[in-house]
Amino acid sequence: MAIACVFALSARAADDPAGIEFFENKIRPILVDDCYKCHSQQSAKVKGGLLLDTREGVLKGGDTGPAIKPGDPDQSLLIKAVRYSDPDLAMPPKNKKLSPEKIAALEAWVKMGAPDPRAGRSQAALIYEKARTHWAFQPVHEPAIPETKNARLVKTPVDNFVLARLEAANLHPSPEADKRTLIRRATFDLIGLPPTPDEVTAFEADRSPEAFAKVVDRLLASPRYGERWGRHWLDVARYADTKGYVFEEDRHYPYSYTYRDYVIRAFNEDLPYNQFLKEQIAADLMTNTDKRPLAALGYLTLGRRFINNIHDIIDDRIDVVCRGMMGLTVECARCHDHKYDPIPTRDYYSLYGIFDSSEEPAQEQEPLLGMDAPAKAHAEYLAERKKREDERDNYRHKQEVAMSEQLRHEAGDYLFVAYQAQSLKDNGQIDDLARKAKLDPEVLHRWRDGLARWRKNSQPIFAPWFAFAALNETNFSAQAGKVTAKISTNTDGSVNPFVAKIFTNAPASMKNVAEQYGKLFVEIDEEWTRVSHETNAPAHLTDPARESLRQILYAADAPANLPTGEFDRLYDTPTGQKLRALQRSVAELDATHPGAPPRAMALLDRPNPHDVHIFIRGNSDNQGADAPREFLEILSGPNRKPFRQGSGRLELAEAIASPDNPLTARVFVNRVWLHHFGSALVSTPSDFGLRSDPPTNPELLDYLAARFVADGWSIKKLHRLIMLSSTYQQSSDNNPVSEKIDPGNQLYWRMNRQRLEFEAMRDTFLDVSGKLDLTMGGHAVDITDADSTRRTVYGFVDRQNLPDLFRAFDFASPDASSPRRFYTTVPQQALFLMNSPFIIEQAKSLAARPDLKSITSEQQRVRRLYELAFQREPNREEVQLAKDFIDEQAKDSSTPASARLDAWQKYAQIILLANELVFVD
Repeated sequence: MAIACVFALSARAADDPAGIEFFENKIRPILVDDCYKCHSQQSAKVKGGLLLDTREGVLKGGDTGPAIKPGDPDQSLLIKAVRYSDPDLAMPPKNKKLSPEKIAALEAWVKMGAPDPRAGRSQAALIYEKARTHWAFQPVHEPAIPETKNARLVKTPVDNFVLARLEAANLHPSPEADKRTLIRRATFDLIGLPPTPDEVTAFEADRSPEAFAKVVDRLLASPRYGERWGRHWLDVARYADTKGYVFEEDRHYPYSYTYRDYVIRAFNEDLPYNQFLKEQIAADLMTNTDKRPLAALGYLTLGRRFINNIHDIIDDRIDVVCRGMMGLTVECARCHDHKYDPIPTRDYYSLYGIFDSSEEPAQEQEPLLGMDAPAKAHAEYLAERKKREDERDNYRHKQEVAMSEQLRHEAGDYLFVAYQAQSLKDNGQIDDLARKAKLDPEVLHRWRDGLARWRKNSQPIFAPWFAFAALNETNFSAQAGKVTAKISTNTDGSVNPFVAKIFTNAPASMKNVAEQYGKLFVEIDEEWTRVSHETNAPAHLTDPARESLRQILYAADAPANLPTGEFDRLYDTPTGQKLRALQRSVAELDATHPGAPPRAMALLDRPNPHDVHIFIRGNSDNQGADAPREFLEILSGPNRKPFRQGSGRLELAEAIASPDNPLTARVFVNRVWLHHFGSALVSTPSDFGLRSDPPTNPELLDYLAARFVADGWSIKKLHRLIMLSSTYQQSSDNNPVSEKIDPGNQLYWRMNRQRLEFEAMRDTFLDVSGKLDLTMGGHAVDITDADSTRRTVYGFVDRQNLPDLFRAFDFASPDASSPRRFYTTVPQQALFLMNSPFIIEQAKSLAARPDLKSITSEQQRVRRLYELAFQREPNREEVQLAKDFIDEQAKDSSTPASARLDAWQKYAQIILLANELVFVD
């Protein structure tokens, strides 16, 4: 029961004068004398998470649930504990049971409703109370647009909120940026590429008031927009194309690219953000004839695999949903109540139950997305897949045949160990016995089950076995003769005749009996192997007695006749490695072949959704109270209802994407603001909890969030609202006076200069050199290859072995949701730009562009290089420096011509290395 709700149950009792007097006279002394040592906020170590020094602590309880149920002593854990009725709950421990009088007093107290005048609050209660007034948990209301003194500077309401803050601080906004700067800023912001010289010229010539709005609209309509902003979301989604370390399992996510392509398409189509979120949590549960949104579920399934530890996988999914979509660090409550935010452990396990009630389908059962691969490529894929599957299946079949024969020939060994284990009931001891004999424990259990079945059915084959097994081991030899005589005569026909023949001489021990059976089964198996390979092979052995022996080895329920899936654990290391390698080759084909049909990396509901118990201290083997599948209490209130639709993922998605959720819209508009300005209104984009700094402009944050929802959760409308403002269109030039007052530019008196992140930088090199391949979608490519020309968003992201190139340029870690990129300046970056084969290749391509090669004038060629790279003309000094450099390089003969770049190629590389290319004002 929720803290607030339970607390309310005893509120009336807490105000009862007679009840308070009873508490003070009878109950408080018991708690102080016998309980506070282990169960108070002053305890060195609180036992069981239970605090008894506040009213709320008693009502909330500890790891095993609420301590009392007011009015019902028999259902109260505290009363059960002091009664010593449950040894595991006995308190005080160590046989220090309370006196009958004290126990009776506690029982009476609970029965009267547990009156408790103590006003103290536990840490969790204090956090919860503080959270009720925390700005991030307040409903989003669109604030009134403030009046400003400089109304002429207002282009959108964004300016009113920014100017109001600036005026209050006696600051002035910076002048509007020049048109070249504006179009470069907008183009890099929205599509991650530089504008073309013609686009800059057209914008500079357009004197209409809507000139910049037309630029923004053109860029938002470009398919390149989704590639740019989709990559921002992939940081949040901790996207990668591999699983991380998973032993010898294939590391690839074969259809990861379908999630990346879904995200890009969603941004390009301006999919409403609330729908975007819901599809990423529960697309499989939404009514939609279009199968493509199923790819959205990769948001949940493409995380790190943690060596396939399901608890860590679910923890990762809780984190990416809560931090990525709501800015809450819920995963901190995995082992204990969140120390800083109003997230009790129960809330964590409420979400855990949702994801534990969902499962990933097998790779070959993942949903098709209804998108066809190219016909020729698909035919090639099918042929190659069949070839690899046949190779895998043939090898597997060969190994299964050999292992099956080995198991049949080991029948005598299993029989003897089964005899040794007949008195054991502990499965662990039986398993140890099997391993000591170098046998498989599971197969041994099958033999034991078989023997139990054959004893019950009086199986003639094993009549001798049971007779010998009944003898006393100390005088086995003396008694075995009588049993042997009876078996050999077989007057009543109760023994299979071929088994009777092997016991003409008395065995010395049960080991001898098992060996005789083993030899007989080998003989029968070899006979059947020979007969079954003959022409017109029979379906069974003709002799019924020998056929019944064969059935012990070959029947569907025969101990040695294992199902296909159970053989893998029996193989030696080389065989297992070979099988896994063959399986990997099939998975790698699915992951890389252009003809493989696209599938969703989906998550589906289990047939029987279920709640889980709280894992005490995060230990799944130590479970506490129930945690019904439901939404977070701080966001839904104490009267929340448990989820009832399957796993609850769709209900969770609707709660997150609801306009009533105070976090979702705020978190996203803050992320958008961050990418446009290089700094966020809330400095911790993925943590809006109690420890976060307040927004630098809370009214602006709420205005943007409210308008975002009112505009149908349209991301493109949000871009227009921000980018068409005077605030966005300011110059980035410094102002010493303003800088002294607001050195961090938190009030946005100017635009922040920003460096291009890795993807935009690499794409810009390719674009300027004329080599950028604008093919959209499909399987990931290796962009570390110097010859690769695809956009960087399509690069292969290897989670475990992230290439040094990615790390050098501050790529987002794919191991967890990334709220923002951090920028470093390190030698590796400069060395890459100076020496990498990729940059050398782009320098050559830039120098060889037809629109450059056709220019004979050095001055005009330099001018064209500047237009392509910087979208401006060089000044006289820059032209002269270029000519001097070209002349000097032409004279250089220290390096053989075949091994060096020519003068124009070197100059092209200098252009590519210039700060002006990768910094945006």
